[in-house]
Amino acid sequence: MNIINIKNLSKTYDYYKKEPGFFGSLKTLVKREKLFAEAVKDISFTIQPGEMVGFLGPNGAGKTTTLKMLSGILYPTSGSATVLGSTPWLREATYQKQFALVMGQKNQLWWDLPAMETFLLNKEIYELDKKKFDNSLEELTELLNIKDILNVQVRKLSLGQRMKCELVAALLHQPKVLLLDEPTIGLDVVSQNNIREFLKKYNREKNTTILLTSHYMEDIEALCQRVIIINFGVIIYDGQLSDLMNKYVHQKIIDLTFTSKVDKKQLTQYGEVKDFDGWHAVLAIEKSETKKAAGEILNQLPVDDILINEIPVEDVIRNIFSERQN
Repeated sequence: MNIINIKNLSKTYDYYKKEPGFFGSLKTLVKREKLFAEAVKDISFTIQPGEMVGFLGPNGAGKTTTLKMLSGILYPTSGSATVLGSTPWLREATYQKQFALVMGQKNQLWWDLPAMETFLLNKEIYELDKKKFDNSLEELTELLNIKDILNVQVRKLSLGQRMKCELVAALLHQPKVLLLDEPTIGLDVVSQNNIREFLKKYNREKNTTILLTSHYMEDIEALCQRVIIINFGVIIYDGQLSDLMNKYVHQKIIDLTFTSKVDKKQLTQYGEVKDFDGWHAVLAIEKSETKKAAGEILNQLPVDDILINEIPVEDVIRNIFSERQN
């Protein structure tokens, strides 16, 4: 049984065109031209219990709008959606106690108060008994290693510490569905990795269904087996991340370091030279030719080190968007 069901969901915003200048403003007092922007266009997908799905797309693609509809913040223009058997925008209390929305650029913590104050407030909002609250708080703060900052004013915490506290606030009531919108945005590499490891462990232990948007492809590669890609409000891919790579990736990257300077012309016969400075080079080579090319390069050039990597997922998705727009 699917825990999230979306069918032909659309969201259209209306706005009025305003011409620049003083006379343009006067003109709109008499007659205004109404325009429409389709943020989400007739999308459909399902998610099973315990899945962690990456929801990808460029800025303005419709990701956040979709999450807001699933959380009940926005009403759709048309279509239907059910999460845990409830229609989100009806805002039933039983549903609101079973999901959580975390937005990397929106804070639910009180800025001038310690995070513990927000946790206590959420305890009352979600009507948690003391035992359940204490157990959840102990478990989450232990997993995220933030026990020593619970009584520090939020404004005095680092961005990474605040994000960890945001996750605790969202998970205290043990939601069955977690909607994450850019949870690692702005964090340093160490903090990003800590958040990823926490989400991976939490998903595994609690079987929480997670829908995750992120511009950091490391998040998606580390956490999600399945991805949904949306562009201009339309879903253009829904499937396994590995299948996406197999379908759209026909090359591998060979990263070379030399013991002595080489001529660029010596490399062009093997593939596309992506980067070159004489001592270091990056080549894109057809998958079927990678082993042969690597062997010839090792035999014919003064190679000090060689690495063979897959093309980054971010580049793959960028290529898909380019194909769709052409």
